[in-house]
Amino acid sequence: MPLDLNAFAVYARVVELGSFTAAADALKLSKSMVSRQIAALEDELGVRLLNRTTRRISVTEAGAVVFERAARIVAEAEEAERDASCIEGAVRGRLRINAPMTFGIRELGPVLPEFLARYPELVVELELNDRRIDLMEEGFDVSLRISPLVDSSLIARQLAPVRRLVVGTPGYFKAHGVPKHPRDLADHPFILYTQMSRPELLEFRNGDGKPVQVELKGPLLCNNADAASAVLRAGQALSISPDFISCDALRLGELVSVLDDWVPPPLMLHVIYPHTRHLSAKVRAFVDFAVEKFGPGRARWTGSLAPKRQTGRQAKRRAGAK
Repeated sequence: MPLDLNAFAVYARVVELGSFTAAADALKLSKSMVSRQIAALEDELGVRLLNRTTRRISVTEAGAVVFERAARIVAEAEEAERDASCIEGAVRGRLRINAPMTFGIRELGPVLPEFLARYPELVVELELNDRRIDLMEEGFDVSLRISPLVDSSLIARQLAPVRRLVVGTPGYFKAHGVPKHPRDLADHPFILYTQMSRPELLEFRNGDGKPVQVELKGPLLCNNADAASAVLRAGQALSISPDFISCDALRLGELVSVLDDWVPPPLMLHVIYPHTRHLSAKVRAFVDFAVEKFGPGRARWTGSLAPKRQTGRQAKRRAGAK
């Protein structure tokens, strides 16, 4: 009787995720079905693959050998599916996309209707969060990230630079004065973004590349810019704001940008996807779309559309300071 290749796929996912429950969720199967598949595979092979306790599972020596082969079988099957998709050229199926929360709402969400209309056979599953994800382990096809690439098994294509600006309301600067040097920021309250490794420590550079480190303090530590916007707009604190978040408010004069001669190191928006021999048609379609909408010189917050940053003197005039 031929072996059930599905059982190998289930076994590989159990070992990768470390539990029957996680594998069941990932495969959209019941936990009992996953258990039966593993038991049937062990019976067919005549060896124990996993040691099970109430708290954890561990791989036996034979199980480790089988896992290596099972993972290879799954990888070959997935590559065959990608090859077929590329040959067919059809953009169809389910595309799982991950993106930062605020960027996803403000920038990606508004252009998604165009993407969906362009590929009517495609179903998009979009998940927004600000944490660092493991693209492959969590089963995403592609991700938009404003961070450096740390996994060499992934491809990161640069899209648009993301500048960080020191911003506050005109009323805040009228009441508390306009900082003239990064060191002055130590005397101002800040909203600190906790997804950064050291949210209270920021380095600035001027046109000569000279670095200055400033330790910030603030009344609010938050992992999402939109959630903290009320505090910023109430004039209770300043913020180190990515330009795609603050550009509209700067254009409207609701916020003012200062210290234009000193800037924190810029970030970069990337589109990230697994490194494979053949890129599936659906991933290629989204990568091309991301380049079209957010590529060099095309993102709405960059180039000629970027808000004009304010010098200290300009900020004083806008704030009504004497």
